[in-house]
Order: sequence, then structure tokens, then C-alpha cells
Amino acid sequence: MQHLERARASIGGGVTSGLRSVLQPQPLSFTSGRGSRLFDVDGNEYVDYVLGWGPVILGHAHPAVTDAVTAQVPRGQLFGGIHPGERIAAEKLLSAVPAFERVLWSNTGTEAIQVAIRLARAATGRNLIVKTSGAYHGWHDSVLLSYRGHRGGHEPVLATRGQNPRSVDDVRVVEFNDREDLAEFFGAHGQEVAAVLLDPVLSNTGVIAPDPDYLRDLRSTCDAHGALLVFDEVITGFRVALGGAVELYGTIPDLAVYAKALGNGFSVAAVAGRADVVDLVEQGCAHSGTYNGNALAMAAVSATLTELSRPGVHEQLWQTAGTLAEGLRRTFRDRRVRAHVHHLGPIVQVLPGVTDAVSPREFEGLDWSVWDRWSRRLSQAGLFLLPNGRMFLSTAHSSADIDVTLNAFGALDPDLLRG
Repeated sequence: MQHLERARASIGGGVTSGLRSVLQPQPLSFTSGRGSRLFDVDGNEYVDYVLGWGPVILGHAHPAVTDAVTAQVPRGQLFGGIHPGERIAAEKLLSAVPAFERVLWSNTGTEAIQVAIRLARAATGRNLIVKTSGAYHGWHDSVLLSYRGHRGGHEPVLATRGQNPRSVDDVRVVEFNDREDLAEFFGAHGQEVAAVLLDPVLSNTGVIAPDPDYLRDLRSTCDAHGALLVFDEVITGFRVALGGAVELYGTIPDLAVYAKALGNGFSVAAVAGRADVVDLVEQGCAHSGTYNGNALAMAAVSATLTELSRPGVHEQLWQTAGTLAEGLRRTFRDRRVRAHVHHLGPIVQVLPGVTDAVSPREFEGLDWSVWDRWSRRLSQAGLFLLPNGRMFLSTAHSSADIDVTLNAFGALDPDLLRG
């Protein structure tokens, strides 16, 4: 706690991203990471299921990524012009997602979402963006809407103090996986829609998989009304499959946004998609950024995608997550604890107090104080966990890590487990 209090003397809130403040038992201060493990300032070691909130898919300090970036450092970081690394990285991305033809580089998922929205508006001449309730698309005023607190209808809900109240004017909300709601909205407003912005897996609100019929309807509905379909694959990209949700579900959007796993912890993001849409940047649609495509990020991207492209990598990720999910289900069942566990690729979701998957609104209404109490005790046992029951796995997580994790859950006091 002393490290957090000292940080508060110079850093607003003591953390450099607001969500870190809710980590249990408090935001921990780390000195290093290696593979699946983190080490804090007091010398404690943790099995890491936070992974930097998702990016570190190969594990901390992966040798291939470290070597690639280290080799680039003495050659320069930022040139203010083009360099071979950005082209090589773009070619690797397009090879991973061959449905796409062009890439634009950016630095964070939030930035890249804004690029995609601008492209969609330029391509259609329309302004309205449609998103689903419970979906997070970054912290920008224009999209931080109805992530939490949505109570039905198509009008969005503001999320933070200081948010421009007119942000709601250009966005409407539909329910995830609800084909009737989609049809109703487009029947009334389809000719106004520039794009539907969709997290194809509701990654931040229960890891809810899409109904394949919903994705097909969404694609055909956008086509019928001249709107673009934009996937937010900031979390799913290169994680649930090499080609992300596009590969896993077979629905091809017009644009997709990537970040997190793209650079194994380096700050990088991308918009990929149709050439005729992306090439609007040559026809008056502004796209800029001092750090876009910087040499260190591009070296990290190329190395990360090379590793993720190796045969069997994603099969291993699914298998390891499946082993953890099944072990947790067995632990809860044996201890007579009401909790549901599922996984989608290397993302495991624990839902305390229920025995089945939930809707986005039900997810928000769960008693997450139960998970917080578990997390505080599990931190003492050497597990670093996210809020709200989500656990990210990397290629570095081993069977030994899974054993440590299941033993820690199994050792929790029965009364604590039952909330």
C-alpha cells in the first residue's frame, strides 16, 4: 500500500489507467515479468491472469519479441518517414487475416476505433454509429456509451463525469445477439447508419459468444442499407484464432480494429479492411499520428505475429484455457459453490452466484463483491486476477501454472467460496 500512496503524490489517482485502481486487494507494484509470472516490489511471485489487461499473449519478456525490439533500438525508433518495418508488419497482419487488403497503423485501440469511425462516415456520407449495449470501445466520449447502465431502448447512456452530453446524438444502441431488435432499428433508421461497431465477442461483459445467425443477419442488414460493418477485435484479434473472430466465425466486416495481442505489450493498434475504404485516407479523410508505425512497435508486431503463426499455437491456447475452466468447474461443483465457468479461446470467464451463462444486463447485476473477496485471498496465494471474473491466458501458461491456480481456488475457505 505504501507504494500506491507514494505514487498518489505525483500521479493522479496513483495509477496511469483508471481501471487499475479497482484491482484487488489494491493496485500492486511490479518490478518485472517473465513468461506467465510477475514479481512485485516486495519479492512476491504471481501467476499472471491479467497480462497487462490482455496484450501479453506470448508471456512477459518473450525472447523473440525482446530480441526483435532490442535489435531495432540502436538503429532508431522514430523516423518521421516510411520504413521497411511498417510494411513488413502490415504484410504479416494481412497474411493472418487474408480477407483484408489494407492496414493503417495507430497506437491504441481507442485511437484506432476513432479512425475506423471516420473512415465509415467518409465512405457512406452518413453520421450515425450503432453499437451494442455492454460493449466497450475505448474511453473516447464518442463511444463510451451504454457500456454499463443501459436499461433498454436505443438511446445511449453516458458513462463518465466530464463527458460531452452531445456524444449521445450520433450513436444508437441495440442489444447484442438480438436479431429482432436489429431488424426493428434498421427498419426505422437504416438509411441513416454509417456503421455498426461490434465487439464480435462481448469481451468485457461476460465473454459472450455471438449467435452465428446474428452475425449473418448483421452482415446482410448492413449490406442492404449501405452501412459498413466494423469489428472491434481489440481483444479477440489474434487471440481466439490467428485471424481472430473473422476466422473463427466466418463473417467478414468491412473494417476491423486490432490492438492488445498485436504487439505482446507494446503500444500499437491497427485498422484493417477493404482497400476502397481504407484508401480514403488518400482522398481527404485525415489519418495521422506522430508515433504511428514507429520502428519499435513494428518490430514487436512482426515478432509477435511470427510466433502466433506457428502451427498449433492457438490449439494450445484453447486447450490450456479449457483445462483451467474444467478444473474450476470441478472445484466449484465439489465444494457446492454456485458459479458458472466458460471460456472462449484463452479467455476464461467465472460468473459467481449463477449456474449458467448470463445476458449483458444480468452480468452487470451479479454480486461481484464475491469475486473481489476471492481475489483478495487468491492474491495472497500468488494469483494476479482481473475484476469481474475474467482471466487471460498466454502461450507461456503451463500445466504447472494451472495446477497452482486450481490448488489455490481449492484451498479457499468454503464459507468464503460460497460468498
